[in-house]
Amino acid sequence: MAEEGTSPSPMIIDGKETAKRIEDELKEEVEMLQKDHGILPGLAVVLVGNRVDSSTYVRMKKKVAAAIGIHSVDVNLPDTITQQELLDEVQKLNEDPKVHGILVQLPLPDHIDEATILKAIAVEKDADGFSALNIGNLCLRGGDPPLAVPCTPMGCIELLQRYDVEITGKDCV
Repeated sequence: MAEEGTSPSPMIIDGKETAKRIEDELKEEVEMLQKDHGILPGLAVVLVGNRVDSSTYVRMKKKVAAAIGIHSVDVNLPDTITQQELLDEVQKLNEDPKVHGILVQLPLPDHIDEATILKAIAVEKDADGFSALNIGNLCLRGGDPPLAVPCTPMGCIELLQRYDVEITGKDCV
């Protein structure tokens, strides 16, 4: 502990190393699910258009999914797709028993209402945790836990917890 009037020593949080450890843990969990229950988790990623940033992000997700043994379904659609066509694609994924999670990569083209598309994802397959039920449960104290939580804030919390960083009572800027 730092002496009174001094700042604590800075801590280096190694995100890459932590991500590797998490991937190893998830790979074990996937193997156990297959062995004990005959279930191969499946993640569908819907990408609309050719945004370079979105394509890069999706490619990274696919790489991790392959590394941990998750079944990956790619739905790559042109940015000219209609909202109804996109809703039809989401519905197909909702009905696919091999797909356990659906992630629609945002942003969507301007002519498509993102909220309408996200609402169409079955709550039990909402990999991003964006459904009203998931967000509502996330905000409740003592209620049902959300089925999924948004990954970026959860990733930050996971890093802090793995490094035993106490956040209770801290101010965030």
